[in-house]
Amino acid sequence: MAQILAPSTQWQMRISKSSPNATPITSNMWSSLLWKQNKKVSPTSSAKFRVLAIKSDNSTINRLEGLLNLDITPFTDKIIAEYIWIGGTGIDVRSKSRTISKPVEDPSELPKWNYDGSSTGQAPGDDSEVILYPQAIFKDPFRGGNNILVICDSYTPQGEPIPTNKRHRAAEIFSNPKVQAEVPWYGIEQEYTLLQTNVKWPLGWPVGGYPGPQGPYYCSAGADKSFGRDISDAHYKACLYAGINISGTNGEVMPGQWEYQVGPSVGIEAGDHIWASRYILERITEQAGVVLSLDPKPIEGDWNGAGCHTNYSTKSMREDGGFEVIKKAILNLSPRHKDHISAYGEGNERRLTGKHETASINTFSWGVANRGCSIRVGRNTKKNGKGYLEDRRPASNMNPYVVTSLLAETTLLWEPTLEL
Repeated sequence: MAQILAPSTQWQMRISKSSPNATPITSNMWSSLLWKQNKKVSPTSSAKFRVLAIKSDNSTINRLEGLLNLDITPFTDKIIAEYIWIGGTGIDVRSKSRTISKPVEDPSELPKWNYDGSSTGQAPGDDSEVILYPQAIFKDPFRGGNNILVICDSYTPQGEPIPTNKRHRAAEIFSNPKVQAEVPWYGIEQEYTLLQTNVKWPLGWPVGGYPGPQGPYYCSAGADKSFGRDISDAHYKACLYAGINISGTNGEVMPGQWEYQVGPSVGIEAGDHIWASRYILERITEQAGVVLSLDPKPIEGDWNGAGCHTNYSTKSMREDGGFEVIKKAILNLSPRHKDHISAYGEGNERRLTGKHETASINTFSWGVANRGCSIRVGRNTKKNGKGYLEDRRPASNMNPYVVTSLLAETTLLWEPTLEL
């Protein structure tokens, strides 16, 4: 699904009428969340997309913003490629920039690159070189032009995938002929929580205190109910610019919590698009001075957790008679419940309690239109006799390569055995 500082946490933006085109998001497009009443607000320079900012030296802002918005395409064929990879925790995103001699259209045109794995928790200090293999390209919404974001996975110098490289195994599963023939589709609902920088407490919440009970916040509007809409909208547009298959967004049940959906995506593409979207969200919250949290249960007590519900279908499920195929897939998922739970995100036991629209982490269940089950099947799917299933178990910090490939493996490749 999805301090009170409001309304002062809302950013004041002014779009220039002189230009119909969007420009890349720059670091000075965001104002501070904590407005200081004794400082005057002065506009930035004549950028196409402007935001009122609080700075002591406006001339410095003007010079930096002018350089950040430079269009280098008339002067050079060179582009900037931001190489992005997953760090040692399995959830942190890392990146660094590289100049490429000309625009590229396919990751195979990009060189491999190395990084210091001892600084990311992925290699020992005496043998720290890890190699990045470019795998997917997206347009860079921050730098614009022909510049790109590059999703990579990580290998040893000998060409072996390192332990945190979950993409490699996922690619093997998705390249299996049985899996390819079923054209697996995924729609992933990424929930996240926005936190105030210094106190690490949800955006819009009184510092050290709580807002009113859940109820008015889900898909809400209003300064007393919706906190962080500008971040959600900026992320939405940046993902569309980048070429990510983002399909929607909404405010969530807990105030300060949001969701966006990516898909339908086929196979390994689902994981690539989620990781690219997470990187963009990290960059936007960085610029806004807000902390992004993917914790499955950021606030204990009577508050909803954060999940990453994964909608899944195969070609056979989407065709006539598909509901029977869905039920067979669920039969396969049941005995492997523990295997899936162990791979569905750290700290998920704090979220899957059987409350707040979740199933118990210890019990596998499924039902039609039941959001308290492990697997939910929509009413239209049952009515039409075909469609998809929703796995509601994955946590917000799950690795999409792991979850998507495990669903395909369990439902298409794994054969249960009867023990005598």
